[in-house]
Amino acid sequence: RRINTIWAAFPARTAKASRGYAAAAQARSVLENELAAIRAAGTWKGERVIKSKQGAHIHVDGSRGDILNFCANNYLGLSSHPEVVQAGVDALKMYGAGLSSVRFICGTQDIHKDLEQKLAKFHEREDCILYASCFDANAGLFEVLLGPDDAVLSDELNHASIIDGIRLCRAKRFRYKHMDLNDLEDKLKEAESSRLRLVVTDGVFSMDGDIAPLQGICDLAEKYGAMVFIDECHATGFLGARGRGTDELLGVMDRVQIVNSTLGKALGGAAGGYTVGPKPLIELLRQRSRPYLFSNSLPPPVVGSATRAVELLLASNEIAQSMAAKTMRFRNAMTQAGFTISGAAHPICPVMLGDAQLASLMADDMLNFGVYVIGFSYPVVPKGKARIRVQISAAHTDQDIDHCVDAFIQTGRKHGVIS
Repeated sequence: RRINTIWAAFPARTAKASRGYAAAAQARSVLENELAAIRAAGTWKGERVIKSKQGAHIHVDGSRGDILNFCANNYLGLSSHPEVVQAGVDALKMYGAGLSSVRFICGTQDIHKDLEQKLAKFHEREDCILYASCFDANAGLFEVLLGPDDAVLSDELNHASIIDGIRLCRAKRFRYKHMDLNDLEDKLKEAESSRLRLVVTDGVFSMDGDIAPLQGICDLAEKYGAMVFIDECHATGFLGARGRGTDELLGVMDRVQIVNSTLGKALGGAAGGYTVGPKPLIELLRQRSRPYLFSNSLPPPVVGSATRAVELLLASNEIAQSMAAKTMRFRNAMTQAGFTISGAAHPICPVMLGDAQLASLMADDMLNFGVYVIGFSYPVVPKGKARIRVQISAAHTDQDIDHCVDAFIQTGRKHGVIS
């Protein structure tokens, strides 16, 4: 009788399985068509494999010899700095590989608290909270701070993580034109009836290397009773006289209330993000910020490395000060050669090309000259705005920079970008 029951159910189960297989096959077809369209548009993003530690000079799978890396966020060259690496090794030996826990259960070590205190000191803010990434910091902030009676005013070219974070909150949303203070003022007038108003901007916009007009933004925020938030991922450690960031560069450190930034770029380059700001805000984030509450603590080696990077910057601004001359050496030489470089006086130096396939082909040809760069195209940047984003590091020598420029000139002539 039991065998008969099983066989009786078999056709129904088989029919359900067939429908499941058909659904999976349909999804596969949709995905493959989407992938084919990306390839046909020339916007496919491949992943080159690096076979060495990160730095100005690397080894790339499939390429011979030493390759110059001009596309890392390793602005200060600290990713492989011997003291930063050793601090990570020491933390690994003393504190282990990881915590296997979130912070509020059993995932907070003394090194986490020490790093938070040092970051708050570095930014001259009351308190700090660590996250697994700055993407998580942006995802965890706005939902906690802003409710339906509040308003958030965001630059239209803000980073995707800011956009996603704002989508999670219930505040009224206003998007102002890129770095347009007149449009921001119009939006602030519209939001005057809101309880809290928060102006949100990148300090430096990562695709163009342009710097937010923070002085004007702070003026307007104070005029209309708003707070100011900046994302400093592409500024922390090297902009400003002491490397404190865009707010220091533009003299508004005491006028910006909240700063989010990363440990994954200039500050060692491993992983992690954070929020610094008023102590009550940081304490509330510890209670309610979902990425903080539901993500494992930063691993001890990452904390150790980042702490040493911050200590180096607290002790001296020498590394940060070296960036300006290197940046202008590249920008001036490329402009003189006939290239269009977006932004101004920032180590992000986008070589504007327009066409996505051209950007990809030129980046491939640059590798043949021993220079590692990557083409950026839609959806990372707007259609028709494809570019090769060059990033200058304190680890680059003048000879490295000159070699990169020479490679661009030869590749640019080959593709008719310059004469």
